[in-house]
Amino acid sequence: MKIVIAGAGIGGLTAAMCLKRAGFDVEVFEAVGELRPLGVGINIQAGAVRILADLGLEQALAATAIETRELRYANRHGQTIWADPRGRHAGLPWPQFSIHRGELQMILLRAAEKRLGPGRIKFGRRIAAVEQKGNTVTARFVDGGGKAAETAEADILIGADGIHSAVRAQFYPDEGPPKWQGILMWRGVTVGKPFLDGATMVQAGHHNQKFVCYPISRAHAERGEALINWICDLHMGEGALLAREDWNRPGKLADFLPRFENWKFDWLDVPGVIRAAHAIYEFPMVDRDPLPRWSHGRVTLLGDAAHPMYPIGSNGASQAILDGEAITQELLAGADPEAALQRYEQRRLPPTARIVESNRRKGIDVMLDIVEQRAPQGFSKLESVMPTDELAQIVADYKKLAAQDRETLLSLAARQ
Repeated sequence: MKIVIAGAGIGGLTAAMCLKRAGFDVEVFEAVGELRPLGVGINIQAGAVRILADLGLEQALAATAIETRELRYANRHGQTIWADPRGRHAGLPWPQFSIHRGELQMILLRAAEKRLGPGRIKFGRRIAAVEQKGNTVTARFVDGGGKAAETAEADILIGADGIHSAVRAQFYPDEGPPKWQGILMWRGVTVGKPFLDGATMVQAGHHNQKFVCYPISRAHAERGEALINWICDLHMGEGALLAREDWNRPGKLADFLPRFENWKFDWLDVPGVIRAAHAIYEFPMVDRDPLPRWSHGRVTLLGDAAHPMYPIGSNGASQAILDGEAITQELLAGADPEAALQRYEQRRLPPTARIVESNRRKGIDVMLDIVEQRAPQGFSKLESVMPTDELAQIVADYKKLAAQDRETLLSLAARQ
């Protein structure tokens, strides 16, 4: 069975390797002319690391990433609200990794090129149209200048072409731009001193003003430093969404640093970390409404093309990786490709839609807002502000929603 994947991002490359290992003939087309190690930090949840480890990539990930020990939630005064052990530190069979997105992209690309074989990943090929006739899917690709470049025929096409997916747009031409609720994000990477235990991810503040940070480089840690990935979120009020061309543009300190100037904790100087970044990028926090269906005949969607979500709970990349495993398993389970894609959709669309909706309601981060509302000046005893059982329930509910709870993951481990 021939499978064409449009998009060589995290989800597309993971799916390609899963499918190739299962015996399918796989070809990947990527819009950019060359994949480069760009971007900032990203977290890969233990449940997704399980799949990458099964592909033989855990050693490569561990060589460059930080194995996340803990996820800590704090108020805007730096006081701890909840500290949650992660990965193996939580007794799971796999780690959680904090890694530079570019490093992850290159690990996946090198592995996929080796497994798929020469010439099976083609660059400078943006999907422009999909046609279905009988049992054949025909995909038409254009080059960087928009000129017709190549046509590929397959039994199945997977649109893994991101939040601005052309495959999605073909089936939903009136959907419009991504949804924005008024939050802008500024992101950067700073070389600094290790904070806390050197392997902790922190989310501090509340919905309207939040600071996220975590170390992402093992090499820096071995030198006694920390390569700190950080994000500043600010609610700017409702208004028009920035034009796509302005996404990921250089950020200006004056636009957001004054709001964080007093965030100097005993464990981290937030404004100091921000100022020391070698570059800062600004873009809107966006998602899209869940779709009624992903699969149309022998064409389906995967990753951000299927379920773009707010970066709450570190789920975007991890859910795309889970998609790759699921679609492979369903194609192996039955000979009818269209039925397999329907089963894949039935398996993955409902849980990812629930995550999208939960993240719009602040997801696990709701604890930050509750503490801010109840104790805006901070607290001397957390239990008097938010009882431990209330916090634990929020955490447990979200983990269960995202299939990252201990029971689900240990059950998966037992089947392997």
